[in-house]
Amino acid sequence: MLNRLAEQARADTEAAAPAPAQVAGPAVLLIPYRSDAADEGALPGDYRKILAIVREADGPVQVRAVGERLGLDASVRGKLEHLRAKMTKLADRGWLHKRGDGRFTARP
Repeated sequence: MLNRLAEQARADTEAAAPAPAQVAGPAVLLIPYRSDAADEGALPGDYRKILAIVREADGPVQVRAVGERLGLDASVRGKLEHLRAKMTKLADRGWLHKRGDGRFTARP
């Protein structure tokens, strides 16, 4: 009887444990870390455009200036938030440098 109870407890525990599952293929970063990528060709097109605009600038640039160059409506702050998120992601991955004042510069 004790063996049956032990087996039943083991079966209940195994049933409650989550089974590993593969939802899709391997996880892939859309924006790779700069150290992992050979060049900026690994970036999607819109991120390469942002990087080119920041590199062409004489100094640190605001998100608004990049938005204007991309043809976005810079008069409404909310319209630039997705661009700010992209530029921050580029900075987090080492492609740009985000300064304390919120402006961005290109990394050498």
